Amino acid sequence: MPAHTGTFSVHTRGKGTTEITREVEAIVSRSGIREGAVTVFVRHTSASLVIMENADPSARRDLEVFFEKLVPEDTPWFIHTQEGPDDMPSHIRMALTRTSETIPLIGGRMTLGTWQGVFLFEHRRAPHRREIAVSVIGD
Repeated sequence: MPAHTGTFSVHTRGKGTTEITREVEAIVSRSGIREGAVTVFVRHTSASLVIMENADPSARRDLEVFFEKLVPEDTPWFIHTQEGPDDMPSHIRMALTRTSETIPLIGGRMTLGTWQGVFLFEHRRAPHRREIAVSVIGD
């Protein structure tokens, strides 16, 4: 079964979501694979991936606010705070989401729904450079 891999970097502005659908689509296109699957993986412990609404940014903002309330930075019993008050909350937020997404390919295209996009979900306050690995397999 043919396989193709690629990587790219995403520069974040701090907490929030950044759409990476086009970058993943470019690697899928270069692969030449028409039927199969693409796996997207973020190589970090304080960022994650989500498939989310890509038409209305308020849906993503609601997700971000929800995670702020679900895992607040001012939790007094966190021990792992060596890199600041957002250190442990960022790891928990990553654990509650995913570090990889697998999407079927049909006709050389990802089978995302009309309003779906692939997003990097940055959980740290400071800007970061995040590495994304992509693997495409199929025929």
